[in-house]
Amino acid sequence: MFVDTEATDIPNTDTRITAERWLHMLEESERAKLRIYIGAAAGVGKTYRMLQDARQLKAQGIDVVLGVVETHGRAETAEQIGDLEIIPPATILYKGNTFEEMDLAAIIARQPAVVVVDELAHTNIEGAKNQKRYQDVLELLDNGISVVTAINIQHIDSLNDVVARVTGVNVRETVPDCFFKRADEVIDVDVSIDTLRTRLKQGKIYAPEKIEQALNNFFRKGNLAALRELSLRQAAQHQATQDEEYREREGLEPAIVPEKVMVCMASRGTAARLLRTAARIVGRHAYGDWYAVYVRTPEEEPGRIDPKAHATLLENITLAKTLGANVIELKGTNVADELLKFARDHEITHVIFGQSARSRWQILLRGSVINRFLREVSDAAVHVIPLTRGKKESES
Repeated sequence: MFVDTEATDIPNTDTRITAERWLHMLEESERAKLRIYIGAAAGVGKTYRMLQDARQLKAQGIDVVLGVVETHGRAETAEQIGDLEIIPPATILYKGNTFEEMDLAAIIARQPAVVVVDELAHTNIEGAKNQKRYQDVLELLDNGISVVTAINIQHIDSLNDVVARVTGVNVRETVPDCFFKRADEVIDVDVSIDTLRTRLKQGKIYAPEKIEQALNNFFRKGNLAALRELSLRQAAQHQATQDEEYREREGLEPAIVPEKVMVCMASRGTAARLLRTAARIVGRHAYGDWYAVYVRTPEEEPGRIDPKAHATLLENITLAKTLGANVIELKGTNVADELLKFARDHEITHVIFGQSARSRWQILLRGSVINRFLREVSDAAVHVIPLTRGKKESES
């Protein structure tokens, strides 16, 4: 992990250090490298730092180009482009209008050593080869081109509901957590809360007509403090994961006992909140395994399961895989028995359920999976997540 503080306010040797480390990584292996800058919010200096990196690499003889750079009208950021080569965007005609997107084909044909790709969470216009820009990045890496990119913390999928609770803003464009497993470096670009709010007031982040609203909403001090902590944790989590993988490769003892988390999914509703909670627990403890487990009963065999429930289950499975879970399907007539056996066999340390919508009378008559776990599993923490208002989560 590298934490870059006050990135755009004062020149410092951090730029040289990170550029030299990047150069060393490029020379160390033929595999294309991925560096991701993350920040708590717009305006912390991620694009500025990427351009500084690009200029440093070019000065050291590395063939580097700009695939996408969004300066957002910030003069000091635009100045950093200098004489760097820019790959012109591709134009796409959609519903009678012309749009510009990163020219993926042109970059691959150009075959630079490194390309800068800004706004990682961007959704491409219909007609582009890939739906999302992070998919473009993966394709660049597959073609042997190293990538420097950037994202704000609110666009990381597993943190989506946390950011919504903290800020009241629902972020629609997200990048799946599994993408970050491909990263060679995740670097937190950080500035103080007062500095960031000052930049906003000076018109360096948003247009003048949006400043007051931003100060009173997303850029409130409490929001920014929480987002900065999330950003720092994300970078720390990535570093801890890399350290653990190194220990495994070298045959060293693990530094700590990894957590093992199990989400108990059902076919009765969305498990999005449960799955994101699990991803955060694993992240908070630096590394570990986690499972999204579903028990298919005879009533839920293909041809017998309700079509709507089946569609929801498939959505849950897709999200679980996106967030990095190992999806496990068990079969049995007794859901509690199957889940308990799996938890014991895999030494699960955290079990996550959705809050049951059944009445106390129904629970007394039919029993509760949660109560079974509380009685019979003493070495695992049981988490019961409240249902999202207006939506049903997985229940047990």
